[in-house]
Amino acid sequence: MTGPPLPGILASLAPLLNHWGYLAIGGLVLLEDFGIPVPGETVLIAGAVYAGAGRLNIVAVGVVAFAAAVIGDNIGYLIGRLGGRALVLRWGKYVLLTAERLDKAQDFFTRHGGWVVTIARFLEVVRQANGIIAGITGMPWRKFLAYNALGAALWVGLWASVGDLAGRHIGTIYAQITRYSLYALIAAGVVILALIARHLVRRRRAARQAAAHQELSRPGGRR
Repeated sequence: MTGPPLPGILASLAPLLNHWGYLAIGGLVLLEDFGIPVPGETVLIAGAVYAGAGRLNIVAVGVVAFAAAVIGDNIGYLIGRLGGRALVLRWGKYVLLTAERLDKAQDFFTRHGGWVVTIARFLEVVRQANGIIAGITGMPWRKFLAYNALGAALWVGLWASVGDLAGRHIGTIYAQITRYSLYALIAAGVVILALIARHLVRRRRAARQAAAHQELSRPGGRR
């Protein structure tokens, strides 16, 4: 594979994509979509960037990601439908799904129906538990499948298009990132110093107010 290096967090996925290619995309998207916290969306974007840079085929990336997304959510649906609420409450902490969140999600699913499945695809954490919650709430499988497939198509289409476009101009993007990285670091440093200064000012102000209050509360203190 040839082409310019990938910037930022995408660079960390380069060895995985170089070695496993489409299998890495499909595997991580599938795992994320039935509740395992892995970077499925990130690897989809990285794969699309690879395709734009000429390292993978964008159509294949889209097809693999779509199939993995639908299959992963249906595995989640099966877990929710067969395992039920008890299973999710026992293991839900590993995917940040507490009893309170489950109650809210179930109520939300009941009130809004199928469109929740489509919208949830674009929301972190909710995307990972989408199928599980649909299974627990007893949403009919055909209805879930239809809305889930629509959400997967929109999700894959969006990120594949953005990633492919970025990949076609990755050289320019990489050059701009390198060019302005120093300015970004300076700006970040200024913001950090400003936050520290504000914290110190507030701390001193609070200390003065506490001292004044303590002085007033003493017997014979100023009135």
